[in-house]
Amino acid sequence: MARELHYGGSERQLTEIALGLDRSRFRPHVGAFRVEGMRADELRAAGVPIFHLPLRSFKSPATIASARALASYVRANDIQLVHAFDRPMNAFAIPVTRYLTSAIALASQRSHLSLAGPYQRKFVLFAERRAHGVVVNCEFLRAHVIHDAGIAPDRIHLCYNGLDLSRFRRVPASRPASLPAGALVIGVVSVLRPEKSLPTLLDAFAEVRPQAPNAMLLVLGSGPVLPELQARARELRIVDACLFQPSTDRVDDWLQSIDIFVLPSISEALSNALMEAMACGCCPIASRVGGNPELVEDGVRGLLFEPGNNADLACKLREVISNVELRSRLAHAAHDFVHANFSREAAAARMAAIYQRLLADNGIAGERSSGS
Repeated sequence: MARELHYGGSERQLTEIALGLDRSRFRPHVGAFRVEGMRADELRAAGVPIFHLPLRSFKSPATIASARALASYVRANDIQLVHAFDRPMNAFAIPVTRYLTSAIALASQRSHLSLAGPYQRKFVLFAERRAHGVVVNCEFLRAHVIHDAGIAPDRIHLCYNGLDLSRFRRVPASRPASLPAGALVIGVVSVLRPEKSLPTLLDAFAEVRPQAPNAMLLVLGSGPVLPELQARARELRIVDACLFQPSTDRVDDWLQSIDIFVLPSISEALSNALMEAMACGCCPIASRVGGNPELVEDGVRGLLFEPGNNADLACKLREVISNVELRSRLAHAAHDFVHANFSREAAAARMAAIYQRLLADNGIAGERSSGS
């Protein structure tokens, strides 16, 4: 279950798991407050049932009716395990499952709790402490949940993200017309939110552009800070070398045209965008936060820089701009690492093992298990 089924890392991973689970063992259902979007389309095309809970606010009187509707759906479909993939569904679906059904309630922590407001954090912590378990997607979050949420280590389950590697791979690609054929493309794919620290990338790009006049900066994504970024590009006088492209469901086509991928976040867990860029053969540069160092081994599978430090990022950019051999070596190592470890099938198998363990521990495992 997730708040919505459109753009976003949690929505992507929910979809990858639902599509990748072994149908001889599991029958997945998906539930959401908003059921329109690219992930919903993928799920429907694969025949996965989608349950709509039209709830817009937890302060609404409709919350009680929605709780009853979820409990009825779980019972009617003999669902044995309910897995919430994001904070809003942790707050809503975990208490409903725990107190109104006999199903296993499994929460997720896929980002740092500091990104939640005080009101939401209170309800998320309430839910996680009552769940049968909490799934995290990197070792950084495992430590965070133990130390900052007070969850016992034996109730935390690690499942790294997975990708559809038939899409995200290194292939010869014809660049979109908006990217000049001879340009060195430095890019980022991101929801445009403050914690992504995208002004750091713009400032660093402005620093290195005099040494790389053929460089172009691609910012692929949509979000609330877009006007701020466009204004910053004008202020830095780099707007002619920047391309702001809205979010798209064909992100792989753009990634295959990026030479150097930069993730400048000041808060991150295990970034889908970074994994996708590595899988497509980009040379990765990432901030030294969250789960980024679990993907990018500094100097081996890319470069790391201090978060928020545009001078440090500019230094790393100069390294791979001036040294084509280094850039190629880092890109190949990053590609091979992701393809060896982060397929959709591997993630689904890891998650299936978590589900099966929880079902067995609670005495309800069978030959075929339903999940939502």
